[in-house]
Amino acid sequence: MVDIFHEEDGDLSFLKNKIISIIGYGNQGRAQALNLKDSGLSVIVGNIEDKYKKIALNDNFSVYPINEATEKSDIVFLLIPDEIMNEIFEKEIRPNLKSKSTLVFASGYNIGFNLLEPPKNVDVLLIAPRMIGVGVRENFLKNEGFFSFIAIEQDASGQAQDILLALSKGIGTLKKGAIKLTFKQEAELDLFNEQGFGPAFGRVLLSSIYTLIDAGYPPEAVLIEMYMSNEMSYT
Repeated sequence: MVDIFHEEDGDLSFLKNKIISIIGYGNQGRAQALNLKDSGLSVIVGNIEDKYKKIALNDNFSVYPINEATEKSDIVFLLIPDEIMNEIFEKEIRPNLKSKSTLVFASGYNIGFNLLEPPKNVDVLLIAPRMIGVGVRENFLKNEGFFSFIAIEQDASGQAQDILLALSKGIGTLKKGAIKLTFKQEAELDLFNEQGFGPAFGRVLLSSIYTLIDAGYPPEAVLIEMYMSNEMSYT
């Protein structure tokens, strides 16, 4: 039976005196950084010179180059796109990781399919929210939480489980529930949804809309009934 963790399972004291760096201040990065900061944790940002650095500065974070943020940190959240992660990891992150520090991924893809091999002397964790960053932030502010998939790939510190649940509490997911999987399970579920179910659902939806319009129903009424009403999201 799957393990599902809730608010009482996380203890923020395991993060006391630890510096958390958020690498990449985009979709998930901004939401998780703000949530962790609002939970009373010490958070810095590692980012390149782009618009996201300006946003992070406007949000009152200290922002550093990625290599420097990694060097300063005990916990490193890798919140950059999967397709560029390996290159950045090898150049900027691996040489600057502390022994017994913690790497946190938001996607199981690179670890699950052996595309990135972290050093053996660090914890390797997964916290993968099941919604986009805007929802992660909004649900935190509403004190409602959100579902996540979590996993442990390596436990170099001997405290990986405690750190994982503390971080999960810090970003707000334990209020709804965090389900423990493996990195590969998370990646496969995500890919199935994106490349299997999602396109199939879209095709069925479009076919249904065109069928009703061809049958003489007003396009406006069809779109409202089939899509814009959001009725299915409440059932």
